[in-house]
Amino acid sequence: MGTLGSLRRKAVATAAAVGALALVVGCSSGDDSATGGGKKDGKVTITMGMYGVMGIKETGLLEQYEKENPNVDIKAEIAGDEQTYYTALQTRLAAGKGLKDIQGIEIGRAKEITETQADKFADFSDVPGTDHFLPWKESQISTKDGKVLGLGTDIGPMAVCYRKDYFEKAGLPTDREEVAKLWAGDWNKYVEVGRDFKKGFKGGDVAYMDAASGLFNAMVYGYPEQYYDDKGELIYDSNPAVKEAWNLAADAAEDGLTAKLRQFQPGWDPGLANGTFATAVCPAWMLSHISEKAGDANKGKWDVAKAPKGANWGGSFLGVVEQSPVKEEAKKLVAWLTAPEQQAHIFKEIGNIPSSREALDSPEVKNAKSEYFSGAPIGQIFGAAAQEIPDKQVLGRKDGTIKDTFSQGLALIEQGDAKRDEAWKTTGERIEKAVG
Repeated sequence: MGTLGSLRRKAVATAAAVGALALVVGCSSGDDSATGGGKKDGKVTITMGMYGVMGIKETGLLEQYEKENPNVDIKAEIAGDEQTYYTALQTRLAAGKGLKDIQGIEIGRAKEITETQADKFADFSDVPGTDHFLPWKESQISTKDGKVLGLGTDIGPMAVCYRKDYFEKAGLPTDREEVAKLWAGDWNKYVEVGRDFKKGFKGGDVAYMDAASGLFNAMVYGYPEQYYDDKGELIYDSNPAVKEAWNLAADAAEDGLTAKLRQFQPGWDPGLANGTFATAVCPAWMLSHISEKAGDANKGKWDVAKAPKGANWGGSFLGVVEQSPVKEEAKKLVAWLTAPEQQAHIFKEIGNIPSSREALDSPEVKNAKSEYFSGAPIGQIFGAAAQEIPDKQVLGRKDGTIKDTFSQGLALIEQGDAKRDEAWKTTGERIEKAVG
């Protein structure tokens, strides 16, 4: 994808630097008022609170909007850690101050926002030109009475990122289409390939996958219902999809196929840099992180293959706080930032897959390739994966918390601290305590 690799690394480095500051000061610039923006002397100031690498600031879109709208000044703060960001957002929503005009909302928080904070966010249902999103994406941020509390940025269709050089050393195919055939249609086959990898690998201490939790997430998010049902009732302990994913992930852990490195937790980044594992289940937005942390030394060693089954892991929204003094201007900015052209631009620059149907169909997205990942046609791979995501995506209030708790439970098995049944029981107890 041409300059994708260098721009991704720049984007992540920028987010990390800004995120480190943001985690210290939080939303401090607006702590003494309802929101940080306002109007003065014909100038409109709009504040934004975001997290991670959403691509909005990193790809120059804010500067472009300011250039096209000289009376607008945009001030954006980015937290590197979404969990810390969301905890601060909840506190500020409860207090009614310290908020930004525009706030990022991660998919795992969407249900809690629509059910408990709907009155705090502006409605986008009447904003013209916002009918281009995937239907299930908009439904995730909509209330029962039809309010749309934000507009979608990216989505997280799944693939498998793998080290070609390690597959070769294990006597496995290296061509991405041949690799995809190894596990086509069945996550069990993905684990079987791991067993073959472990037997055949010659060349040091390298695990097949990074962590059992990545496999678990990929499987669970391939089903319309995961932890909650349509009525908002917890079903994680009775949903066959969750138990199937748990058992297969536990198999991988018990068979020694994982490096015991949970994604985005301490040790994972050095694992990428040092090449301690051969595969990682990767939603589209993860590619920028892998290329940054694995570094130039591993460029061209990684590739991307189709996942066994379609699933959506992750994605975000931009919402506008109802009490913002520049609410209409902020809504206009959000509509522009999430328009098809801007979503395609973000994808071209750093690889975040659009939630816009029109952007997904654009040549910029369809024809995109990743130089870092061995020229992989990521536009085709992730675009096709996006079409396989179930139209129905049932979310619950504490989806993000439950996902993290299951990851911790699988880590107990990987570390040898508990057998799978004991770890399942512990996980259930932790979930009940966390969700109330």
